[in-house]
Amino acid sequence: MDALDEVLEKYATSQNLMDHIRYTAESLSVGFDNWGEQYVSGPSLYILIVADVNFAEYTDPLGDNEWPVDRCRLVTESRDVFTTVARDVAFSRDGAVIVTGDGTIQRQMVRVRNPSRGEVEDLEALEFPDWMGTKHMSALETSLRDDVLWAVTLSEEDGRVTTFLDGTYQDYPRDEIGGRWRPET
Repeated sequence: MDALDEVLEKYATSQNLMDHIRYTAESLSVGFDNWGEQYVSGPSLYILIVADVNFAEYTDPLGDNEWPVDRCRLVTESRDVFTTVARDVAFSRDGAVIVTGDGTIQRQMVRVRNPSRGEVEDLEALEFPDWMGTKHMSALETSLRDDVLWAVTLSEEDGRVTTFLDGTYQDYPRDEIGGRWRPET
């Protein structure tokens, strides 16, 4: 198998998984009506899709913040169940959610350590736009790690959904989410 085949295989199933997670984040963004109100934070998510369950070398457990795996263990088990549990987590917990490439959600939520120079390629070449906060910057840097397939964030400040892949990102500001299918507000 050549390098291109390996890359295609690596991302074949993760693309559908990332899409599923991104659409859930978008629905949480669109479903929240209090964006821009003073002293109000919207739902917030930071989800990493990883190739291997060995992610301890770049994460630390984040206290009692846990994904309720008794309610939802697999991202793709039920779209409605995943969205309901993701909504609860987005409003009540902090940290990154780890999802393995097969869609299994890890119980412990984590703090993701920034890669150091020499740990990942192209770290110094990253450019951070002004709108990126620490969660988004962490996701962009972490997306450079070999074991990280994707990262998806939902900003609690403005409902922006962003996907990250290999040091690049695709940004979906809240007012553009849903395109022509978005209900008029």
